[in-house]
Amino acid sequence: MKDTQYFTEEGLKKLKDELDHLTGVERPSVIRQISEARDKGDLSENAEYDAAKEAQGHLEARIAKLEELHSKARVIDTSKLDTSSVHLLTKVTIKNTANNMEMTYSIVPEAEADLKLKKISVSSPIGKGLLGKFPGEIAEIEVPNGIMRFEIISIEAI
Repeated sequence: MKDTQYFTEEGLKKLKDELDHLTGVERPSVIRQISEARDKGDLSENAEYDAAKEAQGHLEARIAKLEELHSKARVIDTSKLDTSSVHLLTKVTIKNTANNMEMTYSIVPEAEADLKLKKISVSSPIGKGLLGKFPGEIAEIEVPNGIMRFEIISIEAI
């Protein structure tokens, strides 16, 4: 994993909330399930015990990943962002030159990407292709279907 992971304040809070939930609610629940399954006797043929131990393994792996991410997290101050070109934590309105369809996306760290919320990762092909572009400029981005061209319409801070 890279050293520094950049987040918005909202993104870091979401990460911390998930970590707190996993360690404070999910972990005790799994431990309780293991204990209850263990109390039922022979562990060699106890499917409940095996399932609970497997769930614990997945949970601990997720917790470890989130703890590492949290330890490397840094919040970016959006009030000081340069919005003259597309950067991390800018909201960009683009127009597909093939069909004139306009879309607005927020360029966010990989951990905060969510296409349903129109947040695209800075490390995605479209995110990378938009970086550094200015309003009026055309970004040519290679996608699986070929090359797409997007005109940068406007840029603002998130």
